Amino acid sequence: MRAWFLLAATTLLASAAPAQQSGPDAGAVGDRVRPILAKHCQECHAGEKPKGDFRLDDLQPDLSSRPVEERWQSVLDQLRSGAMPPKKKPRLPEADLQAATEGIDRKLSAAATARRAAQGRVVLRRLNRVEYNNTLCDLLGVEVDLREFLALDGSMDGFDNNGSALHLSSFAMERYLEAAGAALNVAIANRPAPAVQKKRYSLKDQHAVLTYKSDFYRVIGDTVVCFMSTHDTAVWISQFYPRDRGHYRVRLSASGFQSNGKSVTFEMNNHTTGLVGYFDVPADTPTEIEFVVRMEKETGLSLLPYGLGNAVYHTPGRAEKYTGPGLAVHWVEIEGPLGETWPPASHRRLLGDLPQAPFGKWKERLEVVSQNPAADADRILRPFLRRAFRRPITDAELQPYLSLVRARLDAKDTFEQALRTGLAAILSSPKFLFLEEKPGPLDDFALASRLSYFFWSSMPDDELFDLAEQKKLRQPDVLRRQVERMLKSPQAVAFTKNFCGQWLGLRDIDFTAPHYGLYPEFDQMLKVSMVRETELFFAELLANDLSVSNVVASDFSMLNGRLAKHYGIAGVEGLWEFRNVALPPDCHRGGVLTMASVMKVTADGTSTSPVKRGAWVLDRILGTPPSKPPADVPALEPDIRGATTIREQLAKHRSNPACASCHAQIDPPGFALESFDVIGGWRTYYRQTNWTKNVKEVKGQRYLQGPDVDPSGEMGDGRHFRDIDELRRYLLQDLDQIARGLTLKLVTYATGGSTEAADRSEIESILARTRGKKYGLRSLIHEIVQSRMFRDK
Repeated sequence: MRAWFLLAATTLLASAAPAQQSGPDAGAVGDRVRPILAKHCQECHAGEKPKGDFRLDDLQPDLSSRPVEERWQSVLDQLRSGAMPPKKKPRLPEADLQAATEGIDRKLSAAATARRAAQGRVVLRRLNRVEYNNTLCDLLGVEVDLREFLALDGSMDGFDNNGSALHLSSFAMERYLEAAGAALNVAIANRPAPAVQKKRYSLKDQHAVLTYKSDFYRVIGDTVVCFMSTHDTAVWISQFYPRDRGHYRVRLSASGFQSNGKSVTFEMNNHTTGLVGYFDVPADTPTEIEFVVRMEKETGLSLLPYGLGNAVYHTPGRAEKYTGPGLAVHWVEIEGPLGETWPPASHRRLLGDLPQAPFGKWKERLEVVSQNPAADADRILRPFLRRAFRRPITDAELQPYLSLVRARLDAKDTFEQALRTGLAAILSSPKFLFLEEKPGPLDDFALASRLSYFFWSSMPDDELFDLAEQKKLRQPDVLRRQVERMLKSPQAVAFTKNFCGQWLGLRDIDFTAPHYGLYPEFDQMLKVSMVRETELFFAELLANDLSVSNVVASDFSMLNGRLAKHYGIAGVEGLWEFRNVALPPDCHRGGVLTMASVMKVTADGTSTSPVKRGAWVLDRILGTPPSKPPADVPALEPDIRGATTIREQLAKHRSNPACASCHAQIDPPGFALESFDVIGGWRTYYRQTNWTKNVKEVKGQRYLQGPDVDPSGEMGDGRHFRDIDELRRYLLQDLDQIARGLTLKLVTYATGGSTEAADRSEIESILARTRGKKYGLRSLIHEIVQSRMFRDK
């Protein structure tokens, strides 16, 4: 069976392989451009050791080759941005510059047009891991995480839904089969209905409390007061050990204890999926908290107070004598698995009302049986195949799967086992794994899929399918209404999470761990709050069509008490609940650019790098990524001893002519962001762990005071700035570029294909149509969806 799938995948991929374009229609850089480049550029960019490791003398004029096309695009970008020639070299005469840029641009556009006529703008695109998981869950009506089964995705231009990075191997195909089997195991019910249990627990009976007794906990009747906030003293609800997977309702009563009228916060964790959430409870007043959580079988829940420290451990008599704050937990009640009819909806969606019978000698094992296997297989697989392929199907497309079921029945498999084989085959088919799009305008079904994977990272719903069936989806007004509907759907959280996670690098929040000695204030809640702030902020811009200028500078943010404390912003009560907070004018915050999440993912655990942060600003915010460094230039390593400042190291680095021109663009925004430390806290000096020259001990802290931060710099055009506040004002003077940078990222994510020179005119048209709305984020998205880039392959 697996060999059959691999053959099908190979056949489909071979049929979709892009054809090489050749001849004059593919475009060639003409004779007028080459003499200009030879006169002004080849002195540095020729020979065996060219500057920047970039040669022009061997650059071929024929643009039918994608690598050659990309090199010419790099030349055009350098000329247009003014990065080349460098400052110390004579500038190109205006006539030569215009002739060169227009000539290259014209031929790049011609090459892209020729290629797209034959292949389309976007290559054949496979579902990435997130999309595959979401699609399987929506198709089967289950809630399960299958990503651990799947091979890791590639990434290109910052996004893992970029078709050019999503390859397929025989190993990946086998993993898809395993994931499909696991999903079907969840969707199909093979046991009698599980017993629903509802039970109330006291923490006094739990293992942690029984073990440590009065060391960290005080027992008052059935109430347990927790005084410790270290993870090894978390209280597992050890008497709750679910026999069945499903959703469980958790209710508990808790209050602050000896907390001087202040609320107390605690966290709940799921053994398999991690953090459930943080909850605030008021002082002295028992308050009920309720939530529903998905549990796997034989897993558990734990509870841990937040922010209480470990002072109780050092108290004589410990918990019984301790007078500091604690969390009083009066009772915990758990009910579940929560009531759905049996068999569950996922089972009935697949198999309808077919009866079940005991399987073999196992009384607890049930299987679906059929009196007419051939007819029932057709009745089940036909609608399933249509939804799985996300379009109408033909009898010819259905027959291989029916034949597979018949073959398994002939081999004496049971009806359900044979049917599972057919279903798994569909879920591993290339026509399920890939988004089928033909060159030219997308048909209504392909457009429905492009919409749903843009906003929901999953398959279309019934309304999109119905509009596609009626051939109405391509109508501009219908398309606009659907975008509004989809953005208002709860499923649109996938867009915020997946786009921001990659555009801003939030997925890398756990890539490094801050040095505990240098940043003792960093904790789990702060990390989670960082990411939540950014996602909620983006959602706020989207919901209210706010200007993309807010990406660089805003007068509000979405904060909770923990993050407000980290930012030094007063008046935000409670630790966990988020709200829209007006920012004080002198707080140096506002916009994505100064958020703690961004500062953390652009630093390592001990130090920051102006180069990394500056390159991040150019790429993610302005859409003008710097060129890759020459291969023979070593990376700049931070001096963790503090003997030299990062500015001094970079000054030496820029003495290399191959580095100077790029660093003139990269370093300035990076210097401004030096005012933010590894975890996004505001700083005026660097923290250090070792005693070196000019280092002062900081009272009450584990770290030492190093050199002062110098956040000033000079822009590429000669403008000076003193700090991040002035830099942001300079960036806002070119709002067009901020909007252009975000539009480029949105188009790449929305279509699954990187932007090219041929897209430039349409990008500018989108900007022109939204300029009067101050580049509102929602307006930008509407115009992207209406564009040919989105509506065509």
